[in-house]
Amino acid sequence: MTLIKSISGIRGTIGGTVGDNLTPIDAVKFASAYGMWIKQQRNKEHYRVVVGRDARISGEMIQNLVMNTLVGLGIHVIDLGLSTTPTVEIAVPMEHADGGIILTASHNPKQWNALKLLDAKGEFLNAEEGAKILEIAETDEMSFADVDSLGKITINDAYIDMHIDEVLAMNLVNKKAIEKANFKVVVDGVNSTGGIAIPMLLERLGVHPVKLYCEPNGHFPHNPEPLKEHLTDLSEAVVKANADFGIVVDPDVDRLAFMDENGDMFGEEYTLVACADYVLSKIPGNTVSNMSSTRALRDITEKHGGTYEASAVGEVNVVTLMKKNNAVIGGEGNGGVIYPELHYGRDALVGVALFLSLLAEGHMTVSELRASYPNYFMSKKKIQLTPDLDVDGILEVMEKNYAHEKLTTIDGVKIDFTNSWVHLRKSNTEPIIRIYTEAPSQHEAVDLADRIISEIKSIANI
Repeated sequence: MTLIKSISGIRGTIGGTVGDNLTPIDAVKFASAYGMWIKQQRNKEHYRVVVGRDARISGEMIQNLVMNTLVGLGIHVIDLGLSTTPTVEIAVPMEHADGGIILTASHNPKQWNALKLLDAKGEFLNAEEGAKILEIAETDEMSFADVDSLGKITINDAYIDMHIDEVLAMNLVNKKAIEKANFKVVVDGVNSTGGIAIPMLLERLGVHPVKLYCEPNGHFPHNPEPLKEHLTDLSEAVVKANADFGIVVDPDVDRLAFMDENGDMFGEEYTLVACADYVLSKIPGNTVSNMSSTRALRDITEKHGGTYEASAVGEVNVVTLMKKNNAVIGGEGNGGVIYPELHYGRDALVGVALFLSLLAEGHMTVSELRASYPNYFMSKKKIQLTPDLDVDGILEVMEKNYAHEKLTTIDGVKIDFTNSWVHLRKSNTEPIIRIYTEAPSQHEAVDLADRIISEIKSIANI
């Protein structure tokens, strides 16, 4: 089964059979359900939806299917063409649109694609809204427009430029200091739309970009998830170019990671930590990340006199808690920076601009910056379970076994020890338990994960 239907949209592999993969029929079905949901939100004469895509090989096909389905529902479409997830997110309110769709499977390999769905604020749908769209998709509630009421498609390919304008206009972006620093930066755009957007942003900030895999042809040169083991080419390119650092983004440009001047990973978890450090030094306040993100954000937040709180995993959950706590910055440990001054969505362009401002004002190298932060190491593992096992029951036993520790149970079970933590959560799509740990050393993080895995296997008799 490679078609995954969730509250945030639908994703799957291209080709194959209907209902088991992301076929043209499935794309039309779920675009229709989303369009119907849009029209149910309020009674008005004209509806507008913004649509953009990353550079995946299947992107143009899926986008044409989605856009013309919306046209068939009488909905007008603003076609951004090649774009980024955060660009579509800011375009929705700027266009006074009723919603948005991004055609991207984020960090998944090239055979995958997806429909990511946005509301009228340009934010991901909540659980109730997503569930309603899935419900509509399984019914016969579709009603299409007559020939005189069809929607129209308007092309607007200026939004990446407009997105950059908005980033440069942010109060904390110190363009003068960045220009004066005369940075040279290698950019790995994984042959998707980050190869368009990030070099454009750097050039406008007075930074010299060295392009690596910046041709938006959808042929990913390596696994597109921005992890250390996938980035040997970037590491070599940074050293060879004698660059100040390297930047890598995922295909839809909402995840951001850095590499220092020595070709070593800054740490994807520390992207948000660094950006938060800069923002909090200017605007004291609160922060939010999800429960599987590094404790370093809490440490930095408290250093600046703010309060940190963790949400359930998922961008929509992070955003909800950020609004509740009036957080000045937040995001996810996977390199996702959410800065409310611009919009409530993970945005690599925002992260790059804040990071450059921090470096330029601090007059330090990237390795020196990394050394200034608390040192934590993570382990991410999973246990494959048989479908008949009671995963909730297993987690309940673990909760009881560690009742004497600090526990959080809003999303699985998170156990906070003095110098480490473990987060256990079940997958929504397959019979596995994910085990994330963090400790002061990689050895301790792995040992903690292995110990917890042994305990779970003992409870489950596997």
